[in-house]
Amino acid sequence: MESSHSSCSINADKSSCCSSESKPEIKDLKSHWNKAYSNNPENKLGWFETDLSPMFQLISKSTLQKNASIINIGAGSTTLVDELISQDFTNIIATDISDVALQNLSNRVNTTHLKTIVDDLTNPSELSKIEKVDAWIDRAVLHFFTEEKDQETYFNLLKEKVNLNGFVILAQFNLQGATKCSGLTVKRYNAEMFQEKLGTDFKLIESFDYTYSMPSGDEREYVYSLFQKTT
Repeated sequence: MESSHSSCSINADKSSCCSSESKPEIKDLKSHWNKAYSNNPENKLGWFETDLSPMFQLISKSTLQKNASIINIGAGSTTLVDELISQDFTNIIATDISDVALQNLSNRVNTTHLKTIVDDLTNPSELSKIEKVDAWIDRAVLHFFTEEKDQETYFNLLKEKVNLNGFVILAQFNLQGATKCSGLTVKRYNAEMFQEKLGTDFKLIESFDYTYSMPSGDEREYVYSLFQKTT
């Protein structure tokens, strides 16, 4: 996950990452993801990205101002934050269930332009207190919420916290993607399913499928979608 979430196995070689094989469901997600970030180099984690171009394809379409408030949902220790800062974005929030991941991120980035929040998206506490944001970015978190109540909590928070004319970027396993990841069942999506969850207040700007190559060399199928809150 880059959070309760991000994606995939905590094994360093990631050979079993995001497989469809049956494994016991993991109950303590915080411990699970803290273990992943404590035991493995960041660039060996199954969700580590070196190519951020699909995400920035959508960010560029959003025409965000450099002082726009951007929240990276399930950020983990993602290098997306580094790149946003390098492009002069100055108001970034990174949130994750893993305090270890966020500490790793803070240690690496070390900037006043970043605020980190440890919280659980299925039972948000600190996130319910934040000001509204101009952009909500989620790569590989939403698809871990397979229960309807958790999806409802997630989307209620999103709808409450995104400003009018603000943007939402969702990048999750698509309908051809893996069915389990890191011992957890996932829910796969397409743009129409995102739209149904977001409702008529959000307009689809762009959507595309993308094949992500993991550090292990394995591939995972994603759908990337950009929406704008219009009412």
